[in-house]
Amino acid sequence: MMGVIDQGELSVLMTADTIQSRVRELAVEIDGWDAGDELHVIGVMKGGVVFLCDLIRALSRPVTLDFVAMSSYGNETEPFSEPRLTKTLDEGIEDRDVLVVEDIVDTGGTLSWLLKYLTARRPRSLRTVALLDKGVRRKVDVRVDLVGFRIQNHFVVGYGLDFAERYRHLPYLGVLEPSGMRAEDDAVVTTLHAD
Repeated sequence: MMGVIDQGELSVLMTADTIQSRVRELAVEIDGWDAGDELHVIGVMKGGVVFLCDLIRALSRPVTLDFVAMSSYGNETEPFSEPRLTKTLDEGIEDRDVLVVEDIVDTGGTLSWLLKYLTARRPRSLRTVALLDKGVRRKVDVRVDLVGFRIQNHFVVGYGLDFAERYRHLPYLGVLEPSGMRAEDDAVVTTLHAD
């Protein structure tokens, strides 16, 4: 399935059904952590919001929510060298079980910076879940406790992820290729299952 978009060509990487199935699997695994305890979920805006909403609805344990906003791409397809925190926490996290919900881990710089920021606020536990992991671009060794899908080096939009604030509304994940350019390798996705 290929469609022409004014910034390039968009091809489907993952269907909405595939995403929802994996979100339910992730929720089951998270429910198994310290079962029954309240979980303080911190969403990384804006890209992770759709994933966060679906994930917390699939959880069977009580949650509280907070958000941070970070800028690492702007209107570019390559991340900045230093992430920028543009919205801080509204609530304290000291002695709370915290789960950070991230849309995509790319170089690892943004998540690494955020985890240091949160660790300094002394949560009881601090875990991470990312919908997507683009490990081939990793520059910073960062811990990601749960990953929905591992993907190749493609610029992905949809399901909350954007390019210049566009495409967030798509129910699926797509690969955006700039006009006139083709990806060298096919879109490869690996679904990670709990051991």
